Amino acid sequence: MEFLCYHRDRPGSLPLRETLAEEHWSYMDRYAKEMIARGPTLAPDGDTPTGSLHILDLPGPAAARAFAFDEPNHQAGVYRDVLLRRWRNTLGRTMWDFPGGRTGGNRYLVLGLGTGQAADLAVPAGRNELIAYGPLLSDDGAAWLGTAALLRAQDPDSARAVLTARDRYAAIEVHDWQFGGRP
Repeated sequence: MEFLCYHRDRPGSLPLRETLAEEHWSYMDRYAKEMIARGPTLAPDGDTPTGSLHILDLPGPAAARAFAFDEPNHQAGVYRDVLLRRWRNTLGRTMWDFPGGRTGGNRYLVLGLGTGQAADLAVPAGRNELIAYGPLLSDDGAAWLGTAALLRAQDPDSARAVLTARDRYAAIEVHDWQFGGRP
């Protein structure tokens, strides 16, 4: 089962995040084979982390919760909250398979938090710019809760446009994102 886990940083937690960097990396190394995508979201300065995204293939909801809440930064209070949802990898690949590579262009995480009838289930046109794409689902996979995408786009508005049924979302968030992994 695939899961999307997005930890949002608590304001002012950067010094603590930096102190825990090796503990974070050691923890993530244990999940290397399960990773579909990973990386930090960033403030407009392009350097300051605002969150940490991980998409993984895990045995089930209990394993996903353990991954999210046992993470050293979460345990120490770096993060203010966690979005954890089952996810479906509609592209069928990892971020490392993205033909556009690890660098070049602006990269974004788009989170559409759903309300009502499911939307944006099919892979949209412009697949070449998609790094990861799929629906956010309930733990049992039965209910659509939104849509998440990682993509390369010209700007945040262009990234937001990947979600076409805007009236089906309570909120659409666009975050600057970069490929992650141990430096």
